[in-house]
This record gives sequence, structure tokens and C-alpha cells, in this order.
Amino acid sequence: MLDDRKAAILRAVVECHIRTAQPVSSAYVAQLGDLSVSPATVRNDMAVLEQEGYLFQPHSSAGRVPTDKGYRFFVDSLAGPSPLGPVQAELVRMFFARKHGEIERTLAETSGLLSQLTDYAALVVAPGVPEPGRVRSVQLVQLAPRHVLAVAVLSSGHVERRSVEMVVGISAVQVERASAAVAAMLTGGPLDGAGQPVASGDGVVDALAMSAVDAFRSPEPEEAGRHVFVGGAARMAAAFDAVGTIRNVLAILEEQFVLVTLLKDVLDRGLTVAIGAEHGVLPLADCSVVVAPYAVDGERVGTVGVLGPTRMHYDQALAAVAVVSKKLGKALSEGDRARRPRQGNHRSRPAPAVNEARADA
Repeated sequence: MLDDRKAAILRAVVECHIRTAQPVSSAYVAQLGDLSVSPATVRNDMAVLEQEGYLFQPHSSAGRVPTDKGYRFFVDSLAGPSPLGPVQAELVRMFFARKHGEIERTLAETSGLLSQLTDYAALVVAPGVPEPGRVRSVQLVQLAPRHVLAVAVLSSGHVERRSVEMVVGISAVQVERASAAVAAMLTGGPLDGAGQPVASGDGVVDALAMSAVDAFRSPEPEEAGRHVFVGGAARMAAAFDAVGTIRNVLAILEEQFVLVTLLKDVLDRGLTVAIGAEHGVLPLADCSVVVAPYAVDGERVGTVGVLGPTRMHYDQALAAVAVVSKKLGKALSEGDRARRPRQGNHRSRPAPAVNEARADA
């Protein structure tokens, strides 16, 4: 535990380093009016903070910079996320007041919004498939005489598409009958549900329905993992001086499995902020992650977060992530309720849209 004076000095060093990216001298800290201590006292306290692992001195003649431990103390001492500024709040309000189309587009555009708010790389993990939701609706759409597109909308808002190729031509009536059979089997259950469609007596209809069900049970290769939408990756280049660090960060941003695992691990440990080595991804040792889950109808389905340098503006990042995760979950929940078919009507629209979220940021 730090006494009040050392804690104030440490916070001053962290805040200054975040603003300037330069080592902070004892003379600068001593000039701060709210400390009311001599330069010698500040110098001695900074030396103690260095011995205890909160600060380090990159060069003998330089000032000091925070360590991961120093940043952790700073983050833990924050009262909570600061409110968004009026410009940022209006940007969020306008973003969620308009319709964005199906969920993939919404998530991609949300990552761009979050990056714009924080000036860091933003990550939005799509809802898992099929665990977070059950099948809301299914439809088979004929694209060619032997080619059918199977579309399933999940309760999370995620859209699953599978291409089905038949060996014989199919009529529009047969596609409609197969679509009804698949919907009757899968609606309300998991996408990879057991069993098979009820036989119709038409071999072509039954073959098409079974092919569609089998296609949903076998994830497409590119959809085998949970998709991550990354916004503002180029902004990371301005956050670091070392070319090697930039290269490492950009390489990790292309590794979806690593990103999903990283965000999940942070949340599973009960953290909202992971600083430097805390997240365990060595190539990102100079980075911090701020994360928050988002929920659809009260069920946690995905994650949003920002990735930036350890000297990030934590209060601003926490505020942006908290607001965006809440607004995204509300928008998807409202879109989900709007997409639900009326009782007794199993026919559905193939492309979901996110309804207007009218709450102010």
C-alpha cells in the first residue's frame, strides 16, 4: 500500500506520461500545485516508487516512466469510467439512431465507431454460433435450378448461410416445401439440432431438406471460429515508436483465434483492463486491453474492447467501451425482438436489421 503522498506522485507521473509519452522528472511533479512538497521530497519518493516496482528510469539522466504495476495502481484508483464528452456522446447517439442492416455490418461499423472514440484499435467479437442463441427462423432461397441458399437467423441476431447444390433440378414449390420442413425442425432449437426433417413423400423435397440440415451442422471453414471485427488497426502505428512493436501488434490483429482467446481470458479473470504482461500475449507486452461484454435480451453473447499502448487514456477508453457495449447490446436486442415472427407464422425474412436505438448516449 502507498501512502497518500506517494500515491499522488505516482498518479501525476502516470498522467503526465500518458499525455507526453516522455519520462517524467521530479522537478515537473514538484511544480504541481496540489502536492505542496519540495523537489527533494518528490525525488526521494520517486526513488522509493522505483524500488517498489511502480516506476523505472530508462536512462540514468532521464526522468521516470510507469511500469505495468504503476499503471495497474493508477487504473485501480480510478473512481470509474468518466462520462463521454458531449461530442463523443452525440456521435454515439447518432450512430445507434440509424439502422445498420444485418448483424455483421453492425458489428463491423461498431468497431469503427469505437476506434474513432478512443483513437486505438477496436475489437468486436461476434456472437458465438450456435451456443449463444437458438434458431429464430430458417428459409431456403433458390438461386439456380440446382443451387439453393439456406439462411438461418439466430436469436442472437447472427445470420448463418449455407450453399446447397443438388444433383437434379428443383421447382420453386419443392424449395418452399423443403424450407417449411427445415424450419419446422430447427426453429426454437440449436442450429446443429439432432434428428431429421419430417418426410414429405417427395424424394427431392426430402433430399433438399436433409442437405440443408446437414449443411448447417457442418460450419463453413471460414466460420469455424467466432469472428472478430477490427477497426482502426492503422491507428496503432501512431501509438508506438518502435517498428518491431508495430509489426508485432499488426500481426496479432490478424490472428482472430488469439484475439478471441485474449478477450475471453481477460473477462474470465474478472478484469475489465489487462495491462502489459497481465494478458499473457508476449507480442502485445507493450499494450493494454480494455474489454466489456455485450448482451442480447440479458444473455451475454459477445465482447467489445480496445487495444492500445500501456500509456493509453484509461478513463476515456473505459467510458467508450462501457457505453458502446451497452448501446450495442440494446440495439441488437431491439432488432431481435423486431425480427421475431408472429406466433404461428414460421416464414421469415432472410436478412435481419438492427432497429433504431433511441436512447441517448
